[in-house]
Amino acid sequence: MNILVAGCGQVGKSLAQQLYEEGHEVTVMDVNYHAIESATSSSDVIGFQGDCTSLQDQTDAGIKNMDLLIAATDQDEKNMLACLIARKAGRCQTIARVRDPQYLEEMRFLKEELGLSMSINPDLVAASDLVRLIQIPSALEVDTFAKGRISLIRLVIPVGSILDGLQLKDFGSRVGTAALICVVERGNQVVIPGGDFRLAAGDSISVTLSLEDLTEFLTKVGIKAKKIKNVLIAGGGTIAYYLAKRLLELRISVKIIEKDPKRCDELAEELPKAMVIHGDATDKTLLIEESIEDMDAVCCLMGQDEANILLSLYVDKISDAKRMIKIHRNSYEDMVAELPVGTIISTKKITAEYITRFVRSMQNSYGSNVEALYRLMDGRVEALEFNVGEDAKVTWGTLKDLRIRKNTLICCINRKGRIIRPGGNDKIDEGDSVVVVTTERGLNSIDDILG
Repeated sequence: MNILVAGCGQVGKSLAQQLYEEGHEVTVMDVNYHAIESATSSSDVIGFQGDCTSLQDQTDAGIKNMDLLIAATDQDEKNMLACLIARKAGRCQTIARVRDPQYLEEMRFLKEELGLSMSINPDLVAASDLVRLIQIPSALEVDTFAKGRISLIRLVIPVGSILDGLQLKDFGSRVGTAALICVVERGNQVVIPGGDFRLAAGDSISVTLSLEDLTEFLTKVGIKAKKIKNVLIAGGGTIAYYLAKRLLELRISVKIIEKDPKRCDELAEELPKAMVIHGDATDKTLLIEESIEDMDAVCCLMGQDEANILLSLYVDKISDAKRMIKIHRNSYEDMVAELPVGTIISTKKITAEYITRFVRSMQNSYGSNVEALYRLMDGRVEALEFNVGEDAKVTWGTLKDLRIRKNTLICCINRKGRIIRPGGNDKIDEGDSVVVVTTERGLNSIDDILG
């Protein structure tokens, strides 16, 4: 596909690289020459200097030959206007990044009026991810499928767990829950495990199960975590606002520390039940005054990566609070992953996952759209949910009769709200949604799981 990415900031640059790696012809567009140069030097994409809200500049960039425009500048209004122009001039599909809370309730109307194929609010999605992590304190990562009925939860097997030394073929008889272990990370090795695979303490595992079965599963495998009742949020940006709003709805106590006095006033007005403090969240004296050692969770969401890293490392030394940290710079992510900073949140990756899902659905000719897409284990594994269309080849026989790709596992089948843990005699039907994990890249439809 021919794709034009408008905006070469961190998000646009990351998107362009991801889409290029997916095999698309990508053009990046920005008014800033140095931003274009940075994007084109990191991947083999075409650069065009121009204003995405200019009809002439979009025309010169080749909008009439594009299949998709992604507007990812740092201005919501500019993104929406760019999409409107592209829709009228190029008649292509359009995606807008829209972050401001004032547009949240109006988004359905704006999508219809502007002809948007999709809008993405990465800050809202990031906040939702953080909420799920706070609700399941022992999890390193939580992704959802089947409209929230199934969760894919990443955990670490503790020493002394019933899972330590257990072969997966004995999992059902020993643990006896509806959970399914579908990915294992051991050191630098990532495995889609079979029945003969033997688990070990320290393994990072991804497990699919319903939230109703979660407590029973964690108890049986020896993973304990206290319920989170209070959260400190460092930084008062848009993610912090969305996060605090949702936590307060869940009756979790929220304390926000923000340096900008004007922003403090705004947050205090919009979130009257939260405690909003004007100050520097990297000030040790202030943190002690605010009893940071008594917090159940700390979310480091400041504008500077260095400040987020320092705060998270400090909290690691003084308490056992669950820590979540936002990282902006690509160059920091690999280094920070080696440090005890807690769970890393990246709006760039969130945006890339959502848009990649949409692009793959556009490519698919069978009608088996990608309903959800997540990248696990530092991007080495993909978890996808496919809607099964009437022409899908996987409906032609039972699972034991299908030749499934190597390193690919069918985790569950959602049939009109009924969740099926698939066995060899089960069958995929038209209208099902199917959750798959795989180390293969670029699956666009459910039939791509076939060898």
